Amino acid sequence: MVREVSESCLDSLLTEVVSCYCNRFYPNKHDLAARRIEAIGYQVGHQLSERYTMERPRFNDHLEAIKFICKDFWLELFKKHVDNLRTNHRGTFVLQDNKFCWLARMSIDPLADSGKSPEDITSPTAGNKATHAMKMHLYFPCGILRGFLSNLGILCAVSADILTLPTCAFTIRIKA
Repeated sequence: MVREVSESCLDSLLTEVVSCYCNRFYPNKHDLAARRIEAIGYQVGHQLSERYTMERPRFNDHLEAIKFICKDFWLELFKKHVDNLRTNHRGTFVLQDNKFCWLARMSIDPLADSGKSPEDITSPTAGNKATHAMKMHLYFPCGILRGFLSNLGILCAVSADILTLPTCAFTIRIKA
């Protein structure tokens, strides 16, 4: 029996988790909220690693594990492959998803977000609240990737950058 979770339920859950941690539990401690959200993702990634690698042989190297994430794991999670994989062959990998589904329904409206007039849109603070909220949503998938790789014995740091909505790049830095 195949078990699946509705995408809309997962989207709503992620939105609610981010909202609760940022606005209710740690309203003035965004770093702590980010670490907690990432820790939840880490646990999910750790468990998903058990499920998706159970019947396959161990990976021979980091590149093989990253390729598995880009093809098989990403397909299971997001119903598509990673659009681009780059590496410096020294332990840094960049996975780019040109239509990351957890950002696809988000937008930045600097006027609505900042209360500024149209002339002030170019100011450095325009859109900061919306951009910050979107970045908070990326700690969960970063945690998933870190937890997945950690369960395979690969210690790493994972970060994410929003290039242009909904394009997202995940940077994985393998620790020696």
